[in-house]
Amino acid sequence: MGSATTSHVVKPLTPETFPAWLALAEKHNGVWGGCYCSYFHGDTDTTVKSEYDRPTFKQRLVGEGVAHAALVFDGDDAIAWCEYGSPLELPGIYHRREYDAGETNPAPWRITCFFVDRDHRRSGVAREALDGALELIAQAGGGEVVSFPNELPVGKKTSSSFLHNGTRAMFEKAGFTFERHLGKNKTVMRITVPPAVT
Repeated sequence: MGSATTSHVVKPLTPETFPAWLALAEKHNGVWGGCYCSYFHGDTDTTVKSEYDRPTFKQRLVGEGVAHAALVFDGDDAIAWCEYGSPLELPGIYHRREYDAGETNPAPWRITCFFVDRDHRRSGVAREALDGALELIAQAGGGEVVSFPNELPVGKKTSSSFLHNGTRAMFEKAGFTFERHLGKNKTVMRITVPPAVT
């Protein structure tokens, strides 16, 4: 997988790509206050979040095959990711009670988190990660995908470091449809991804 406009390559998060993912996280002090992209994950039958530090917790989930992400690589370096997975894998969304109360058609996939290397922000890399996640979902059989991007106030500048789930505008450009608002600044957006042709 690759992009026609850049030399970047998208790869799935696997035990083999985990070291590159970890290097990106550690470059930014674990991201989001040391989250290591573990916030939205729940416990599994064999891994309880409270029993491990966050990098180890994440690594265990990757090894169990229950942590998914599209990683954008520039050479050997991961420079961005887009986290996705099933609601069972990623139960910890913001405004969960409000979302569940209005959800009449639960999607089998959700996108919960982006992170872009500080040296590559505002250059379209988050969109590359989103497109990569949708492609990996297609390869896994496709289906409906829901996400919760921020809706930015018109004319107001927001630091990209606060946009952990991207923007409504980016998702609209990727083909997602707006459904409703969630909380103060989040939205519910949805797309149906056809299965990849093999």
